[in-house]
Amino acid sequence: MAHDEDAEAGATALPRGAHPRARITDVAERARVSIKTVSRVVNDEPGVREETRTRVRAAIDDLGFVPNTTARSLKTGGQDAIGVVIDAISDPFFADLVSVLEELAAEHGMSLLFASTGFDADRERGDLQRLAGHQLRGLIIAPVGVSAEELQVLRRRFPIVSVDRVREGIDSVIVDDFGAARDAARHLVEQGHRRIGFIGDDPAYPTNSARLAGFRAALDEAGIPVDESLIVGHPRTRSAMADVSAALLARPDAPTAVLCATSRAAIATMDAIRAAGTQGLALISFGDFELADLFTPAITVVDHVPRPIATAAFQRLLELFDDPASEPQRIVLPTSLIQRGSGELPPRAMGASTLLGAES
Repeated sequence: MAHDEDAEAGATALPRGAHPRARITDVAERARVSIKTVSRVVNDEPGVREETRTRVRAAIDDLGFVPNTTARSLKTGGQDAIGVVIDAISDPFFADLVSVLEELAAEHGMSLLFASTGFDADRERGDLQRLAGHQLRGLIIAPVGVSAEELQVLRRRFPIVSVDRVREGIDSVIVDDFGAARDAARHLVEQGHRRIGFIGDDPAYPTNSARLAGFRAALDEAGIPVDESLIVGHPRTRSAMADVSAALLARPDAPTAVLCATSRAAIATMDAIRAAGTQGLALISFGDFELADLFTPAITVVDHVPRPIATAAFQRLLELFDDPASEPQRIVLPTSLIQRGSGELPPRAMGASTLLGAES
């Protein structure tokens, strides 16, 4: 059944410099067809000549039109929906972030529409297109490959807040990845370590690159040459991550300390440590994770805490509901180092101290 006027986007105030978001009537005018024909193309219904279908789809692409597949239900009293797009629900940070957003949305009588990209830029764009087909009240996204320009097109339809990463012209809630990683690496240097490893994501990934830059800066400040062979990236699966960590720690010239750029990397490194019986390794995790305080010694972490990030992002979304034309803000939340013992171990010959990860 065709959606017709139900497929139109409702009018809202626009961000400064943005164009009015496209309506189904705009598409019909551009393609020189009726609204009914546009609706048939949008709903992939038969009875439209291929030449006309191609012309309508071109108009849709040119105007950035996205149909509202849930407009009718919302008009009859359905809840407002918040879209959430993150990397992977298996990541402890994002699992907690989604949980907090669900809490906040429920408190405000809203529902959550969720998508996980699996770090795949093409999948991310498909998820965004699918979610944008609903009448979202707003979107919270941890962008992977989607550009600022692509998000700005969607921002004509609804407010968007980026978390953990920055896109120009889009509101964002982040932490100082560079500064926090630099402080963590400095802490290891202050314990006397000179051979320090870094285990992180793909170097091209913005969050990882900022943390790696902070790591390098701390070593440079201390006059410690960076050994590039001690900087390793890990794949996405936990077992493969553990293999990467195990290879690094099995070297004859293994590092005496490691900064893990994500909680996933820290968990995988703990798997490798326990499997190999590695001893005396100092370790700091960028981000906390469940049971991190139950190891012996407990894991020192940068408190990259999801709750304040989720809360700030949701609060900013609420502000944008009232004032969508306000200038984009970049909200930087503070972090601190939670010292629990693993990051405070002094440099020792591997095998000369208590096993990290085993009970004493």
